[in-house]
Amino acid sequence: MVASIDYIEKVVGMFADAAHANRQTATRTGNVIELTPEVATEVMITGDLHGNRRNFNLIRRIAALSQYPKRHLIIQEVCHGGPTYAENGGCMSHTVLEDVARLKTQFPEQVHFILGNHELAELADYPIQKNKQMLNLLFRLGLRQMYGDAAEKVRSAMFPFIRTAPLAVRIADGVFVAHSIPAGVDRGQFDASIFSRELDDEDFLERSALFELVWGRDYREENARAFAELVGARLIIGGHEPCPEGFGTPNGVQVIVDCCGPKATYVMLPVGPKHEHEQVVDRIQRLG
Repeated sequence: MVASIDYIEKVVGMFADAAHANRQTATRTGNVIELTPEVATEVMITGDLHGNRRNFNLIRRIAALSQYPKRHLIIQEVCHGGPTYAENGGCMSHTVLEDVARLKTQFPEQVHFILGNHELAELADYPIQKNKQMLNLLFRLGLRQMYGDAAEKVRSAMFPFIRTAPLAVRIADGVFVAHSIPAGVDRGQFDASIFSRELDDEDFLERSALFELVWGRDYREENARAFAELVGARLIIGGHEPCPEGFGTPNGVQVIVDCCGPKATYVMLPVGPKHEHEQVVDRIQRLG
């Protein structure tokens, strides 16, 4: 059954409110959220969800943001994956994106949805194929199943929320959370000004610095250390890379968490203390 006009208008309005909340987050400097002990006691860092409704619900329950007003939650990579509509095979991950936006409106200072490559692919209409299926097409089919002729209206309403998403979260002392790390930072090939300046249309296109940030998979130790130094961090926590065991440590600087599988993990990190790589790994927990 297609959603009612009233519900559709509420979803459209909710995305607008969430985009406004992204822009107005008090701890945002440029395109980076800055978390210090004055505003946060701890941060729950989660990985790629890819439409996994069960894991998203577990994240909400564990975060318990209403009970812990100085706990912050980082969410990433929601689109593409998870259950499909029986009627047309369309992807239902748009419903998780909607719930993430709703969560941002409910906890505007505590929830931080950082940009991932699959959201950028929707925004820039960049095609992604997996298992011989076009994920962008399946996403649109899902919207069509839910919203009928208003599917494009809802899809367009998502774009400002995605476009205004922060690119990273910096946690005192020395932790930088971003979806991935770009290639060739150790060779001076990355424009870090995207973290501080206002982004324009060209920044969201293929092969831009932003594109390289969310699509990069250069996990060489020297590249990871160069990126950490560039952003003023000692450790990088991200997603992007599938992890069969729920997390990965591709080098001595980087920790990857993954929330889209049965062994999904997260990290609850206190804000303020100096964390070493092995200490962060020791704090990784299963969602359930």
